[in-house]
Amino acid sequence: MKNTVVIGAGFGGLALAIRLQAAGIQTTLLEQRDKPGGRAYVYHDQGFTFDAGPTVITDPSALEELFVSAGKRLEDYVELLPVDPFYRLCWEDGKRFDYNNNQALLQQQIADFNPADVQGYARFLDYSRAVFKEGYLRLGATPFLQFSDMVKVSPQLMQLRAWENVWQAVSRFIQDDHLRQAFSFHSLLVGGNPFATSAIYTLIHALEREWGVWFPRGGTGALVNGMVKLFTDLGGKLELNTAVERIEVNQQKVTQVMARDGRIFAADAVASNADVVNTYKKLLGHDPHGKTKGEKLAGKRMSNSLFVLYFGLNAPHPQLAHHTICFGPRYKELVQEIFNGSTLPDDFSLYLHSPCATDPSLAPPGCGAFYVLTPVPHLGNAPLDWRVEGPALRERIFDYLERRYMPNLRQQLVTHRIFTPDDFQHTLGAHLGSAFSLEPLLTQSAWFRPHNRDEHLQNLYLVGAGTHPGAGIPGVIGSAKATARLMLEDLA
Repeated sequence: MKNTVVIGAGFGGLALAIRLQAAGIQTTLLEQRDKPGGRAYVYHDQGFTFDAGPTVITDPSALEELFVSAGKRLEDYVELLPVDPFYRLCWEDGKRFDYNNNQALLQQQIADFNPADVQGYARFLDYSRAVFKEGYLRLGATPFLQFSDMVKVSPQLMQLRAWENVWQAVSRFIQDDHLRQAFSFHSLLVGGNPFATSAIYTLIHALEREWGVWFPRGGTGALVNGMVKLFTDLGGKLELNTAVERIEVNQQKVTQVMARDGRIFAADAVASNADVVNTYKKLLGHDPHGKTKGEKLAGKRMSNSLFVLYFGLNAPHPQLAHHTICFGPRYKELVQEIFNGSTLPDDFSLYLHSPCATDPSLAPPGCGAFYVLTPVPHLGNAPLDWRVEGPALRERIFDYLERRYMPNLRQQLVTHRIFTPDDFQHTLGAHLGSAFSLEPLLTQSAWFRPHNRDEHLQNLYLVGAGTHPGAGIPGVIGSAKATARLMLEDLA
């Protein structure tokens, strides 16, 4: 029987391992941490459950298809709950926008900002749906291995004005500045600067309108656990606390994976869900191709990092929506400093996660579990001392939330912890502490992104945010589908 090794039990690694195991390929999944999930790690503290990473599920059909490919049903492993509104968007001037799938309510709110934008939004939605159909439904799980693959789709991409950035695309249809922010911030959810990322990423809006926004009962960790159970039910083997030291190569083929504890895992094929730069630079740094590729990738533009603050309160704060976007006093200027600046900006915008709005079981009775994050520069642009900056930024954010959104926060504080760019680099192995791998520029997307199958090492594959199509739960689930197709063809 053929056997494979998948490095890293994030969403991409798990989804790939499931597809391989379901196809009859004996698969071993190696995870360096004590729990699976990668960025979707879970913390438990004093009765509170904190999802460490992604909390927005926008394509349940991709998950349903994954389970069906294994002959199972998603609902037998995890329950997805609808989130309404999808997001609450708030500005410092007191304006608010509840973004959901209710067309009449959306139009009414848009009219309150600018009546002329009602028609503009209708045209933007049509455009977003056209991009979604081409960029996600048709190409999202299609590997780009040859430059000719890119040439074939270029006419469609040009027709959709892929050379524009997200902000430009939105601004063609929408006049009001608040609404331009409301319909352009989505690229930030996958590490993209709306003023630099291709307009193709406006598809996220249509993606949400198509399937809604969902949250697993029990938190994102419950989805991870459901995927792990499916994988092991199929006969797959998960090895936790197994940090990979190197990938061995012989005559342009990967032969085995060596763990830091000395264990050897032989394989007919290897796929890495680890950070794409470090996969080549560290795990394959002893091989000439790995060394060269690692150095080349290290020179690419990486996405921003994040500062994340997890906290539990002895009060639930029911006034909060599940997802709240708190826009600061600046938008474009702040975004440019996050992606290009060498220091920490003086102001911030925040994403506030209040999962108990949908699932109160994530906190003790009468309490609330929360996290808040703000995008910050990665360590290559801003090599800050986060031992100093982290606690200071925590206090600034607590001050801001208490003043504007969560009165008496500090009095109610039971527990808290922070996660900084240093933690992204050292705990998650993310190059420069980037939270989303390579920045999703047009010149770093599709064929220009690291390929799902290595072009030199015949049986080495990539899965996850660093390969096609990119970051976000739908993106990495799509990458697993694309990579699995290649691996199963090659192993047949």
